[in-house]
Amino acid sequence: MSHAFKQLLEKIIREKAPGPSPTFSVFHVLRAIELIAEKPTGRSKLAENLNVGEGAVRTIIGRLKNAGLIKTSKAGCALTDKGLMLFKEYQSIFKKKVKIGKNELTLADYNFAVLIKNHGDKVKSGMEQRDAAIIAGAKGATTILFREGRLIIPSVSNNVAEDFPKAASQIVMLMRPEENDVIIISSADCLGKAEYGAVAAAWALL
Repeated sequence: MSHAFKQLLEKIIREKAPGPSPTFSVFHVLRAIELIAEKPTGRSKLAENLNVGEGAVRTIIGRLKNAGLIKTSKAGCALTDKGLMLFKEYQSIFKKKVKIGKNELTLADYNFAVLIKNHGDKVKSGMEQRDAAIIAGAKGATTILFREGRLIIPSVSNNVAEDFPKAASQIVMLMRPEENDVIIISSADCLGKAEYGAVAAAWALL
């Protein structure tokens, strides 16, 4: 994903509006774009799916519209050509997002994994990703790289298949990683927080 996309979404979040500061994050905006990409979506459906109030959804819709990413009609919100282009760019990097079962690397009942295409060289220690997930409400996150045909966790494991076999087989089956891909597994007390944690951790890589 080009950094232009990241900057645009972060700018949408930062816009100063009168009244209290927004109760949503860049991940709510990303999720809104995903939902709208699936099918035209109305305001109340967005509020329900994003788990935020109608006021926050009104702001999100207004900002996406001002940025030229969505258009609104009686059928609800739909992506514009510009919005669709950005969404495709997002999808080409955030290749897979899946719920994942408990394994040796999970920390809570609900776990979510994201595969980020070809960003392995951006990972330092994985701590930045873990911290981003925790700020987003998760219990923690593990960053795994696919390098030279095997899964590794920086400073933890040079061979995940040997050290954490259950996690490795789940990742390979669900995610099908390729060279230099990154997989982040985030754990939380509910699935929504696990997903936001994983996306927040992945966002920190861009």
